[in-house]
Amino acid sequence: MVDPLRFTLWLYRGLFLALSLGLLFLNLLPLGSLARTLPGPDLLLCLVLAWVLRRPDYLPVLLICVVVLVEDFLLMRPPGLWAGLVILGTEFLRARVDLTRELIFIAEWALVALIMVAVLLGYRLVFLVAFLQQPTFGFALLQTLWSILCYPLVVAVSRFVFHLRKPAMGEVDAYGRRL
Repeated sequence: MVDPLRFTLWLYRGLFLALSLGLLFLNLLPLGSLARTLPGPDLLLCLVLAWVLRRPDYLPVLLICVVVLVEDFLLMRPPGLWAGLVILGTEFLRARVDLTRELIFIAEWALVALIMVAVLLGYRLVFLVAFLQQPTFGFALLQTLWSILCYPLVVAVSRFVFHLRKPAMGEVDAYGRRL
Protein backbone atom coordinates (compact mmCIF):
# COMPACT_ATOMS: atom_id res chain seq x y z
CA MET A 1 0.00 0.00 0.00
CA VAL A 2 1.25 3.47 -0.83
CA ASP A 3 1.72 5.92 2.00
CA PRO A 4 -0.23 9.10 1.05
CA LEU A 5 2.38 11.45 2.56
CA ARG A 6 5.24 9.90 0.60
CA PHE A 7 3.11 9.79 -2.55
CA THR A 8 2.37 13.52 -2.19
CA LEU A 9 6.04 14.26 -1.60
CA TRP A 10 7.14 12.46 -4.75
CA LEU A 11 4.21 13.83 -6.73
CA TYR A 12 5.28 17.41 -5.99
CA ARG A 13 8.92 16.60 -6.71
CA GLY A 14 7.88 15.20 -10.08
CA LEU A 15 5.67 18.23 -10.71
CA PHE A 16 8.58 20.55 -9.93
CA LEU A 17 10.81 18.62 -12.30
CA ALA A 18 8.18 18.76 -15.06
CA LEU A 19 7.62 22.51 -14.55
CA SER A 20 11.37 23.11 -14.57
CA LEU A 21 11.86 21.17 -17.78
CA GLY A 22 8.95 23.05 -19.34
CA LEU A 23 10.47 26.40 -18.38
CA LEU A 24 13.85 25.32 -19.75
CA PHE A 25 12.19 24.26 -22.98
CA LEU A 26 10.49 27.65 -23.28
CA ASN A 27 13.81 29.38 -22.63
CA LEU A 28 15.41 27.49 -25.51
CA LEU A 29 12.66 28.14 -28.06
CA PRO A 30 13.57 30.61 -30.81
CA LEU A 31 10.59 32.90 -30.32
CA GLY A 32 11.86 35.65 -32.60
CA SER A 33 14.40 36.23 -35.32
CA LEU A 34 15.75 39.40 -33.70
CA ALA A 35 17.69 39.60 -30.50
CA ARG A 36 15.48 40.49 -27.57
CA THR A 37 15.61 44.08 -26.46
CA LEU A 38 14.10 43.31 -23.08
CA PRO A 39 15.07 40.29 -21.04
CA GLY A 40 12.42 38.00 -19.69
CA PRO A 41 12.11 37.04 -16.04
CA ASP A 42 13.95 34.08 -14.56
CA LEU A 43 10.81 32.07 -13.83
CA LEU A 44 12.79 29.03 -12.74
CA LEU A 45 14.46 31.04 -9.98
CA CYS A 46 11.04 32.38 -8.93
CA LEU A 47 9.65 28.84 -8.88
CA VAL A 48 12.52 27.49 -6.80
CA LEU A 49 12.33 30.30 -4.24
CA ALA A 50 8.54 30.14 -3.99
CA TRP A 51 8.52 26.39 -3.47
CA VAL A 52 11.37 26.45 -0.95
CA LEU A 53 9.50 29.04 1.10
CA ARG A 54 6.24 27.12 0.88
CA ARG A 55 7.36 23.51 1.29
CA PRO A 56 11.12 23.06 1.74
CA ASP A 57 10.68 19.30 2.17
CA TYR A 58 9.41 19.02 -1.42
CA LEU A 59 12.65 20.38 -2.89
CA PRO A 60 15.81 18.67 -1.69
CA VAL A 61 19.09 20.43 -2.38
CA LEU A 62 20.16 17.78 -4.85
CA LEU A 63 17.05 18.25 -6.99
CA ILE A 64 17.53 22.02 -7.09
CA CYS A 65 21.21 21.56 -7.89
CA VAL A 66 20.55 19.16 -10.78
CA VAL A 67 17.82 21.32 -12.31
CA VAL A 68 19.80 24.57 -12.12
CA LEU A 69 22.99 22.85 -13.29
CA VAL A 70 21.17 21.52 -16.34
CA GLU A 71 19.94 25.08 -16.92
CA ASP A 72 23.55 26.30 -16.71
CA PHE A 73 24.63 23.79 -19.35
CA LEU A 74 21.71 24.48 -21.69
CA LEU A 75 21.97 28.27 -21.45
CA MET A 76 25.77 28.11 -21.82
CA ARG A 77 26.56 29.77 -18.52
CA PRO A 78 29.63 28.86 -16.47
CA PRO A 79 28.72 25.41 -15.13
CA GLY A 80 27.89 25.45 -11.46
CA LEU A 81 28.24 29.17 -10.75
CA TRP A 82 24.57 30.08 -11.00
CA ALA A 83 23.60 26.75 -9.47
CA GLY A 84 25.87 27.35 -6.48
CA LEU A 85 24.52 30.84 -5.91
CA VAL A 86 20.92 29.63 -6.17
CA ILE A 87 21.71 26.85 -3.69
CA LEU A 88 23.17 29.42 -1.28
CA GLY A 89 20.02 31.54 -1.59
CA THR A 90 17.65 28.62 -1.12
CA GLU A 91 19.57 27.28 1.85
CA PHE A 92 19.47 30.75 3.41
CA LEU A 93 15.69 30.64 3.07
CA ARG A 94 15.44 27.01 4.18
CA ALA A 95 17.33 27.80 7.38
CA ARG A 96 14.80 30.52 8.15
CA VAL A 97 11.63 28.66 7.23
CA ASP A 98 10.36 28.83 10.82
CA LEU A 99 10.70 32.61 10.76
CA THR A 100 9.22 33.05 7.29
CA ARG A 101 6.20 30.85 7.94
CA GLU A 102 4.20 33.66 9.54
CA LEU A 103 5.45 36.51 7.34
CA ILE A 104 2.93 38.53 5.42
CA PHE A 105 3.35 38.27 1.68
CA ILE A 106 4.88 41.74 1.25
CA ALA A 107 7.68 40.88 3.71
CA GLU A 108 8.22 37.53 1.98
CA TRP A 109 8.36 39.28 -1.39
CA ALA A 110 10.93 41.76 -0.07
CA LEU A 111 13.06 38.92 1.32
CA VAL A 112 12.94 37.08 -1.99
CA ALA A 113 13.79 40.30 -3.83
CA LEU A 114 16.86 40.76 -1.62
CA ILE A 115 17.94 37.19 -2.33
CA MET A 116 17.49 37.66 -6.07
CA VAL A 117 19.57 40.85 -6.01
CA ALA A 118 22.23 39.16 -3.85
CA VAL A 119 22.45 36.24 -6.29
CA LEU A 120 22.76 38.69 -9.19
CA LEU A 121 25.50 40.67 -7.45
CA GLY A 122 27.37 37.51 -6.46
CA TYR A 123 27.22 36.26 -10.04
CA ARG A 124 28.53 39.54 -11.39
CA LEU A 125 31.22 39.74 -8.72
CA VAL A 126 32.61 36.33 -9.71
CA PHE A 127 32.62 37.43 -13.35
CA LEU A 128 34.40 40.64 -12.37
CA VAL A 129 37.06 38.84 -10.31
CA ALA A 130 37.67 36.32 -13.10
CA PHE A 131 37.82 39.07 -15.76
CA LEU A 132 35.09 37.44 -17.81
CA GLN A 133 32.95 39.31 -20.29
CA GLN A 134 29.43 39.78 -19.00
CA PRO A 135 26.22 41.38 -20.23
CA THR A 136 25.63 44.97 -19.32
CA PHE A 137 24.54 45.60 -15.77
CA GLY A 138 21.32 47.26 -16.90
CA PHE A 139 20.29 44.14 -18.84
CA ALA A 140 20.94 41.86 -15.85
CA LEU A 141 19.24 44.26 -13.43
CA LEU A 142 16.20 44.50 -15.68
CA GLN A 143 15.93 40.71 -15.76
CA THR A 144 16.13 40.62 -11.97
CA LEU A 145 13.47 43.31 -11.66
CA TRP A 146 11.21 41.34 -14.02
CA SER A 147 11.79 38.27 -11.89
CA ILE A 148 10.91 40.18 -8.72
CA LEU A 149 7.72 41.46 -10.35
CA CYS A 150 6.76 37.96 -11.58
CA TYR A 151 7.30 36.33 -8.17
CA PRO A 152 3.71 37.05 -6.95
CA LEU A 153 2.34 35.47 -10.12
CA VAL A 154 4.44 32.33 -9.58
CA VAL A 155 3.28 32.17 -5.94
CA ALA A 156 -0.36 32.58 -7.00
CA VAL A 157 -0.10 29.82 -9.60
CA SER A 158 1.67 27.57 -7.09
CA ARG A 159 -0.99 28.21 -4.47
CA PHE A 160 -4.19 28.15 -6.50
CA VAL A 161 -3.33 25.79 -9.35
CA PHE A 162 -0.96 23.34 -7.64
CA HIS A 163 -2.34 23.76 -4.09
CA LEU A 164 1.12 24.40 -2.65
CA ARG A 165 0.78 26.16 0.68
CA LYS A 166 2.91 26.90 3.67
CA PRO A 167 2.76 24.19 6.33
CA ALA A 168 0.56 24.73 9.34
CA MET A 169 2.07 24.89 12.81
CA GLY A 170 2.78 21.38 14.08
CA GLU A 171 2.42 19.75 10.66
CA VAL A 172 4.82 16.87 9.94
CA ASP A 173 6.49 15.81 6.71
CA ALA A 174 6.51 12.35 5.12
CA TYR A 175 9.20 11.18 7.51
CA GLY A 176 7.49 12.34 10.70
CA ARG A 177 9.63 15.45 11.16
CA ARG A 178 7.98 18.71 12.16
CA LEU A 179 7.80 21.30 9.40
